[in-house]
Amino acid sequence: MNKKMMIVGAAVGAALSLAVAGGAALAHHAFAAEFDGKAPVLLRGKVTRIEWINPHAWVHINVVGADGKSTAWMVEGGTPNTLLRAGIDRNTLKSGQEIIVRGYQSKDRLCRPACKANGRDVTFPDGRKLFMGSSGTGAPKDGADATEK
Repeated sequence: MNKKMMIVGAAVGAALSLAVAGGAALAHHAFAAEFDGKAPVLLRGKVTRIEWINPHAWVHINVVGADGKSTAWMVEGGTPNTLLRAGIDRNTLKSGQEIIVRGYQSKDRLCRPACKANGRDVTFPDGRKLFMGSSGTGAPKDGADATEK
């Protein structure tokens, strides 16, 4: 292979690497892109499903309001790795378990197919409270994340 072809091959490889990395960066959003820091929510409900996926885990809960009406909520947490470091693993949250989530509602208030929120912390029936958010994403500094100054 001649020198010119090697340079072209290296340039193409570098361009492809940047394109892939850029796509991954775009897939991961900042808090303010989707959630409203001025719209806090406190949700009490039963876990219906947990999605341990990147870039954010999702906890689905069914919240029954004072009117008896049931509303499905999707609560975004940190990355699975962030949750593991905070003490939340695949066995911590179980389907049917009642939890309380404090967080912030999405800017889209249509709730289709479900209402969405960014979770800051989760409280378990035994009173344990664990941080479930993502640090450094632009979420309000509300004391939930012990690493924030």
